[in-house]
Amino acid sequence: MKFGVAFCEASGACLIREDGNDEQMRALAVKNAQAVAAGHTFVICMREGYPINLLSRIKDVPEVVGLFCATANPVEVIIAESAQGRGVLGVIDGEKPKGVEDQDGKDWRHGLLRKIGYKR
Repeated sequence: MKFGVAFCEASGACLIREDGNDEQMRALAVKNAQAVAAGHTFVICMREGYPINLLSRIKDVPEVVGLFCATANPVEVIIAESAQGRGVLGVIDGEKPKGVEDQDGKDWRHGLLRKIGYKR
């Protein structure tokens, strides 16, 4: 898996810290962190992997209080801004539902989850 992570500090130098194993993913994480520009937030960008496979590891980090999404969809981040700074209120992840899943859809979804190692 190729990844980059960027973290926005909320005190001290208030810098964006970055790391990862792929320069393109690191740059993308920084670009997104700069766009959000809210303290104590982080962005992880990845390819050649599935976000859902990392969720439990991220949630196990004691400093992680909340997780807004793990998706390949376009995301809009809802920001609040005050004299003190900026904070994330939530995200809009994907589109509205277009119908109700049928049996073919269930079979496809279950097959995908098994293929990516999320379900057995």
